[in-house]
Amino acid sequence: MHGTLSQPDSSKPVRASRLPLTLRLALRELRGGLSGFRVFIACIALGVAAISGVTSIAASLSGGLGREGRRILGGDITYSLINREATPAERAVLEGQAPVSEVASLRAMAVAGDGAALVELKAVDPSYPAVGTVETDPQAPVQDLIAERDGVFGAAADPALLTRLGLKPGDRVTLGGFPIEIRAALVSEPDRIGSGIGFGPRLLVSLSALRATGLIQPGSLNRFTYRLQMPGTDDARLTTVNAAVQKALPEAGFEMRARDNADPRFAKGIERFTQFLTLVGLTALIVGGVGVANAARAFVDGKQASIATLKSVGAPGSQVVALYLIQVMMIAAISTVLGLAVGAALPFLLDLALRDQLPLPLNPEIAPARLALAAAYGLLTALAFAILPLGRAHDVSVAGLFRDAVDPAARRPRWRYLAVLAAALLALAGLALVTAFDRKVALIFMAAAALAFGGLRLVAAGLMMLAARLPRPKGMVPGMALANLHRPGALTPAVVLSLGLGTTLLVTLSAIDSNITRALESSLPGRAPSLFFLDVPSREADAFSAFLSARAPDAKIERVPMMRGRITALDGVPAGQIKPPEDAAWVLDGDRGITYAETPPDGSSIVEGAWWSVDEGRTPLVSFDLELARALGLKVGSTVTVNVLGRPITARVANLRKIEWRSLGINFVMVFSPGTFRGAPHADLATLTLPNGPDPKLEAEVVRDAAKAFPSVTSVRVKDALDAVNDLVHKLVLAIRGASVVAVLASLLVLAGALAAGHRARLYDAVVLKVLGATRMRLLSAYALEYGALGLITALFGILAGSAAGWVIVSRVMRLDFAPDPMGALAVAAFAVVFAVAVGLTGTWRILGQKPASYLRQF
Repeated sequence: MHGTLSQPDSSKPVRASRLPLTLRLALRELRGGLSGFRVFIACIALGVAAISGVTSIAASLSGGLGREGRRILGGDITYSLINREATPAERAVLEGQAPVSEVASLRAMAVAGDGAALVELKAVDPSYPAVGTVETDPQAPVQDLIAERDGVFGAAADPALLTRLGLKPGDRVTLGGFPIEIRAALVSEPDRIGSGIGFGPRLLVSLSALRATGLIQPGSLNRFTYRLQMPGTDDARLTTVNAAVQKALPEAGFEMRARDNADPRFAKGIERFTQFLTLVGLTALIVGGVGVANAARAFVDGKQASIATLKSVGAPGSQVVALYLIQVMMIAAISTVLGLAVGAALPFLLDLALRDQLPLPLNPEIAPARLALAAAYGLLTALAFAILPLGRAHDVSVAGLFRDAVDPAARRPRWRYLAVLAAALLALAGLALVTAFDRKVALIFMAAAALAFGGLRLVAAGLMMLAARLPRPKGMVPGMALANLHRPGALTPAVVLSLGLGTTLLVTLSAIDSNITRALESSLPGRAPSLFFLDVPSREADAFSAFLSARAPDAKIERVPMMRGRITALDGVPAGQIKPPEDAAWVLDGDRGITYAETPPDGSSIVEGAWWSVDEGRTPLVSFDLELARALGLKVGSTVTVNVLGRPITARVANLRKIEWRSLGINFVMVFSPGTFRGAPHADLATLTLPNGPDPKLEAEVVRDAAKAFPSVTSVRVKDALDAVNDLVHKLVLAIRGASVVAVLASLLVLAGALAAGHRARLYDAVVLKVLGATRMRLLSAYALEYGALGLITALFGILAGSAAGWVIVSRVMRLDFAPDPMGALAVAAFAVVFAVAVGLTGTWRILGQKPASYLRQF
């Protein structure tokens, strides 16, 4: 061995002799296989696969949105207006840049016989679709289907509408009292994604048909979109065109989108959700790091003879540590490659399996940057968790190494290894922060991870200290169980850490899940209005209120004027130059509902400033939501400029309100003084709240009769809207659960690895005790008590820590009322205890069946 260390064998191939000695020794030792590293490999591969898979799918979605941007928008660049059409002058400016097609969208009521249903109405011009194809059943050119025949316009309808109203092609519905013939079922639209989430089925008609219905009224909630079709694929041309339009029409109030960023709000949603799932994957990786540490510790223990030999022939401690660190990092690299292979394949597998079901354009691709990020996470995690267990052999004498087989010495690692650990942890934190969509969330995650690790280490240390100080029980079984909790080489730290992290995560998810379900399915419908009515013509508002009172005499009816406006400046600073926090950016992104009032709306309270008097209300003033005002840097006295119906209006902030949004009553971020919009055309928004809660039969009758008596009024059942939101939220929760299974699986792998790492010490104990006369049943009973105590203590920590984490997420991040979930937490706790005992005894059973003689000769 000495010759190997000092004089490389010249008989070896030249290529091998040029490798550094430490690397050559590491490669030789790896020839023995990867025995003992199965959990290590699984933990790293699992975490890396989760991160690379999630980020690769996100990259594929983003790539799909980018490549399909023109199809999603229906053009290269679009300009939208709320409540009004473009003026001839505005249309001329757009047509001066490129050919223009027009699409209008609004919600309306479709009436057929005694039935009525809310529809998402889409009206198109003769050039539709300029990009892509429309699929119908039966298949026919869309312009033929929606054309006027014998004085009747046609339409293509979502199959859901046909089912809901009992219709078939050839039947008719009325829109605003105007007959429309259903000529085909609408299977797909190329630009459907760009329309966003709707609360009703689609009905596709022509612009001529829409104008004939009379649904376009001053102030009604409709959107007109103008799509520019530009030759070529030069993205620089998009910027040039938009700059020219903005210069020519600075106060038009257009919302612009371009093909290279077709749906910025949806893209942000993908990034935000990707970050959350990436953090879940990182949780799995960090939990798996405990398994890495256990495997590294067991690896060092199993190499004691080799370490002793190396040090006895003069190998320095740093070379010994480097030798085994190289081996561990090579195995980590293998694990990382396995995880990357799985993660990179996920977008392709998803596209292959669900291509026809996916509502979004998925463009499967290999994302090198995302894969490199996942690889960095995996390798840094392996380094951070392996360096201290490997470094403990640096300063130990040969005799001390042999004594470690039965009595591991407690010693502080050298500063160099602590520095490597600190550097690896800082690099992990830096990656999480630099790549985070929301750095606040990333910081919260890191703080929570540090608290969880620190808390579990304290729990383990406190449990061992308590067990050491408790009086020794008289019985052999409880005495052995108590001693096992605190003896040298006890499994307590590893089991508490691995099982505690998994239990905490499960309790947190259970609390979030139960609170979301309770908030969406229980509390909201009982307190919310039963029906919303949009586009109530102001000239018919009193008659409509009388109609509702006659149909539901005891119901509460509220009515307010409603318009749409876009914030264009705050305190004179253009909205495009303001960088608000992510949770407030939506206020500046698109048009907002606005109203005016003489008195404060119900469900809100003045916190700062004062409501305007009658005289003050003649001037432009605005009341703003308190939390959003603070996020945007507004205060009483600030100015807000909004574009309404193409006119910029600047109002001074008179007061800030705290709003109870969850009541679903009529409320707005901005409420203006009556004098701000004097004489402006508008429609009213009304709500109907039944005294005894939801009544499906009465609601259906009101909706049907309102559609017949007031054809231009759109009725929205709150339950239907909530069901649409619930469906989306439950799909997101399902995705979170699926991703979280990875982290829980990592916890279980780590626990199994921790128990496996203690196999050698347990084998020695079992052999000695069996020689002394202990029966298998007594040993099993002692181990069952030990694992049961560890599971119970860990479960209690998981309940407390998981409930606290759930409270923070639900109340501070989601802004919902938090209610504990005792049944879910107790179920998780019971699972933790049962799993700890079951896995512990399963691993111990084989040990207890061994014959003592063959093992005593080895010790």
